[in-house]
Amino acid sequence: MINPGQSLKFLPAASTAFAAAAITAIFSLTLCAAPFENILDDKQATDRVYSPYAGRAYPDRVLFGDTHFHTNLSFDAGLIGTLLDVDAAYRCARGEQVLSNTGQPFQLIRPLDFLVITDHAEMIGLAPMLREGHPALLADPWGKWAHERFNSGLEGQQEVFADIIRLATIEGTNPFSSDETTISIWQDFVEKAEAYNEPGRFTAMTGFEWTSTPRGDNLHRVVIFADDVDKTNRTVPFSLFDSEDPEDLWKYLAQYESSTGGRVMAIPHNGNLSNGLMFNGLDFGGKPITADYATRRMRWEPLYEMSQMKGDEETHPFLSPDDEFADFENWDVGNIAGTVPKEDAMLRYEYARSALRVGLEQQRRIGVNPYKFGMMAATDTHTGLASSREENYFGKYRSTEPSPNRHDNEVIPADDPSLKILTSQESAGALTAVWSRHNTRREIFDAMRRKEVYATTGTRIRVRVFAGWDFAPDEVSRPDFTDQGYQRGVPMGGDLTEKPEGGAAPKFMIRALRDPDGANLDRVQVIKGWIDKGGKTHERIFDVAVSDGRTIGDDGRCKEPVGSTVDIEKATYTNTIGDAVFAAHWEDPDFDPEQGAFYYVRVLEIPTPRWTTYDAAFFKIPRPDRVPATTQDRAYTSPIWYTPSK
Repeated sequence: MINPGQSLKFLPAASTAFAAAAITAIFSLTLCAAPFENILDDKQATDRVYSPYAGRAYPDRVLFGDTHFHTNLSFDAGLIGTLLDVDAAYRCARGEQVLSNTGQPFQLIRPLDFLVITDHAEMIGLAPMLREGHPALLADPWGKWAHERFNSGLEGQQEVFADIIRLATIEGTNPFSSDETTISIWQDFVEKAEAYNEPGRFTAMTGFEWTSTPRGDNLHRVVIFADDVDKTNRTVPFSLFDSEDPEDLWKYLAQYESSTGGRVMAIPHNGNLSNGLMFNGLDFGGKPITADYATRRMRWEPLYEMSQMKGDEETHPFLSPDDEFADFENWDVGNIAGTVPKEDAMLRYEYARSALRVGLEQQRRIGVNPYKFGMMAATDTHTGLASSREENYFGKYRSTEPSPNRHDNEVIPADDPSLKILTSQESAGALTAVWSRHNTRREIFDAMRRKEVYATTGTRIRVRVFAGWDFAPDEVSRPDFTDQGYQRGVPMGGDLTEKPEGGAAPKFMIRALRDPDGANLDRVQVIKGWIDKGGKTHERIFDVAVSDGRTIGDDGRCKEPVGSTVDIEKATYTNTIGDAVFAAHWEDPDFDPEQGAFYYVRVLEIPTPRWTTYDAAFFKIPRPDRVPATTQDRAYTSPIWYTPSK
């Protein structure tokens, strides 16, 4: 039995099968999706049954997927060399080997459980139309010119791409628009999602990306539908040419639900490239947000994509100077266009942790929290490949697929060299994990809506947390840990109700399990944010479980780093440090029932080689000096909130 706050050491001498079985039994988690399952509604045949699991309705399995994903249908992917289409993307996500855009074989270490392809709404399908000479395109004067130039060679392709960027982002005009063509491409897309969707085995969900970029600042959202083709084929994607205002996107979502009876949501991402726009407490017109705005934002945007290839967005060293893990994959030099430099004052409105704090301030001001979001993550790949692991990193654009020359390619070009982002600074990617009953569209969407999801930075860490008022320390080790968590507490994404009499403080039960094909774990932390009586917000980090017999001090922190087994020159590491599984019980020592607060869990792996270090060893090239040689992948759960009644 695992003692609270302690962990199980990984046994290198044990067989892989035995170790995996032991870890699974202790943690009580499903390690992989079952090939088939009964997805009928659970019903008890009688009032009294022998099986304690008959009729169980709470989520009992974790599913991993990618929720922000581009194929050759996206103009910015297809126009710069992505050839992989929707079919190849689904086959790759299901675990099949495919050839990359540069002709290299690629395969995931394990299949994904679900995939949401979210090609850009703007000019969807333009690149294949240019390559094929689509009749509707050739009938348009600009389209005919673009087709001829695009197929004349590399120089012509670059000219067409530059002209599209000029027209779309600077002049705000659509270079080619055909309602008939857009409908045809979209309906073909949703039909393919239907063909690859296999309830119980692999879920193919429908979505798109809305690419609002006012003045070069990022306000992008991905849109995810819960529905089958009978509903999704009754709409077409909403693009920036329709509006750049998020509130107009919400109107589109509302109209879709009203007219079809379906369900849909939008997910903001890359606040780190918004230059302070994403969470600044203002609407698109620059006015202070209202309670109505806040309510609608949380209705349509319950989640935030806070880690992906364009950087990790949990926090920043400027915002969290006491957090030694804050300096992680930060893109913090400018906006997404590479035109305006970053200022320190912008950072507070760009990162997830500080945005959660701003949300507490706004709730104090207007009575509704506009930033009460759950945590999720995605690759944002533009290659059609669901690559998220350091050792299997296939870039996010054709030009950043594996090669000895890819590190210095420009991902975000800029006239000012200090605003450029190079390929070496790409993050390997990230994944969304959902707690669900079944691998179906409905169940996955339900988990997202209730925020019972978490983000990982690319590996498949398992983590679960419950908060309540009366959890005892030994319960985190009990086999009915999950059952008791749901009966007497709330999971990630939930709200703690008014505290009971007697001065109780929130108590948390946490379990974390390493990726069975990855690194051991360093530690488990609870991140707390709160607002005091004067309206000022604060944050504090608590280490609640650490590996290798290290100790946690009275201040709630373990000062001793886990160490490192990484051989940088060989790009290898071993699991001779760290632990495979953690179980922790933690009680907030500073709880004040009159102060609103949020809590989320961060789980850190031991150091491993960064993808650039794997490149250096494989291609026999120097490591780029602008990024670290090692990384510590991690998971972030959706928060649990406490709100005073007054």
